Amino acid sequence: MQKLTVLITGIAGFIGSSLADRLVQEGYTVVGICSDLVTARKRVPQNVQLHVCDIRSPDIYSLFKEVDVVFHFAARSSMALCQQDPVSTIDINVVGTANVFEAARRANVRKVMYASSAVLEESAKQKTFYAISKEANEKLAEGFTAEFGLATVGLRYFNVYGPGQNYRVDPLVISKFINALTQGQQPIVFEGYEQSQRDFIHIDDINDFHLLCINDSRVDNRIFQLGSGKQYTTVEIIQIIQKILDTHLEPIIKSRTAIDAPSSTLADIKDARALGWEPKVGLEKGLRSILTPIQKNLSAG
Repeated sequence: MQKLTVLITGIAGFIGSSLADRLVQEGYTVVGICSDLVTARKRVPQNVQLHVCDIRSPDIYSLFKEVDVVFHFAARSSMALCQQDPVSTIDINVVGTANVFEAARRANVRKVMYASSAVLEESAKQKTFYAISKEANEKLAEGFTAEFGLATVGLRYFNVYGPGQNYRVDPLVISKFINALTQGQQPIVFEGYEQSQRDFIHIDDINDFHLLCINDSRVDNRIFQLGSGKQYTTVEIIQIIQKILDTHLEPIIKSRTAIDAPSSTLADIKDARALGWEPKVGLEKGLRSILTPIQKNLSAG
């Protein structure tokens, strides 16, 4: 069977570049939209067709011709930056998404998978401008489906981690701990961290679901929570990283602020499981997939 053509917006990002690698391995033709060609060329396979373009521009319309499915990841994802500048956040995240849906509609794309967020499940963050933009995108998807018949799939990612992640700048708590402990520094945690529990999902498991979405019509016009369905405490995460790195540096405890993550997240993955998908990568194995190459680089200086 002939493989399809897949377009990825935000292809230079962690999830986008990882999916591009997986799709190329599976024999798909991949087209990418990015804002920085230099970064994209470092992160995605050479045979991916890359285009530097703003997702808010009508210039993207021609890039969707002869594309079968779209994965839309381009967005402003820093919650702090979203809070500082709500106007540009809505412009990038909402207007940009509307333009991607419009480009897909005009080109008769089969379906669009778009990144939503687990923050919509977290009451402490639902009123942030980032969360507002993600909720607006889910409403946009409903509108494009109702009015134009565009098939969409909303993906509410929980804490995605894995190889290829820029652990030095990524805000995920795992990345912060790795960044500190690999540099011989004490990791920073917030008050009450002993009770803090989060759901982490490895990028390989996420990409398994991405591939399922491409050809399975059962996902159309639905929203899925994507996590491992398990919770891990901050203490457990630090202990596993300490074990792998053979270090015993204790964390520094700081006061919690309003923007800090809530104490508990857990994905309800029964809908994804009903389609035959199942998370396979355990946390220690997943952390080793990140830390092993970091250790090699540290050993090499």
